[in-house]
Parts: sequence; C-alpha cells; structure tokens
Amino acid sequence: MRRAIALLLLIAVVVLFAASRETPLPRDVVADRIVVDKSDRTLSLMSGPRVLKSYHVTFGRQPQGRKEFEGDDRTPEGRYIIDRRNVNSRYHLALHVSYPNADDVRRARAAGRSAGGDIMIHGMRRGFGWIGRLHRAVNWTHGCIAVTDAEVDEIGRAVRDGTPIEIRP
Repeated sequence: MRRAIALLLLIAVVVLFAASRETPLPRDVVADRIVVDKSDRTLSLMSGPRVLKSYHVTFGRQPQGRKEFEGDDRTPEGRYIIDRRNVNSRYHLALHVSYPNADDVRRARAAGRSAGGDIMIHGMRRGFGWIGRLHRAVNWTHGCIAVTDAEVDEIGRAVRDGTPIEIRP
C-alpha cells in the first residue's frame, strides 16, 4: 500500500512539473548582462536594471563558498564574461564563463593548485534532456551552472559572446 501511494505521489509530481509551463522569452530579446545568485539558485537575464527573465539553476556539488581550485566542485563567484559557446558540448549547449581571472589564478597558485577553467552555463548531458526541471533537486555539476536544455537554448539566444556575468554568493 505504501509503495502504491509513493508511486502515485511521484507520478503527481512528475505530471505537475511537466504541466507547468514558463512564459518563453521573446526570440528577439538581447540581455546586456547575466546575474547569478547562488543563495537564491537563480540566473537572471538583465537589460539595464530590468530583469528580463529568471531561471532556477543548479550548481557544483559543493555550492557554498567561492571556487578555490580545480576539482573542488564549487561554482566561482565574481565578475566574468561569456567568452564563447560550445554547440558540440556533452551538455547540450554550453556557454563558457571566462573563469579564472587573475585573482582566481593567484589564489589557486598560493594553495599550490590549478584554478581549472571549464566553467559553463549548460543544459543536461546529451541523452538526459528528458530529466528536465527535475535536475534541480540536487546540485550535481562540478562547478558549472546547469539549466534545462530548453532554458540554455533560450539563454543562448539572448546572450552574445562578451556579455558580462556576475556570480554572487
């Protein structure tokens, strides 16, 4: 009986997730910056002071604190830019964040470590797009910022290479 109830609850949650649709961002909108708030788990596309749209995100497996070195599973904090995109990524589409900056490299070297550098805003691993928004249940990346495939497509359309990104604690 308990298994049947648990299964029904799981089905209800999946149906509710699938049924609730977010308003799409108009295709011609261009954001002038991105603000990521780690404490709120949001990524906001901005135009001046106005929020164009916000997305719920997941981070590295150790979300608290600034990224100190490669392999710490933390997401960086600070000001960077989107410096390129990878349409052939293992994670659907990936927008590369210009981490590490000079301060990041200096901190990592002082600890005798490498700062790393493959920090991205990306979708789901290829073949796992069906997970959709359920991926938000747990921080699962190695320091990247993850959204659904549909969301990273939308973000990728609204953001040009060179767009500033601020990642806040």
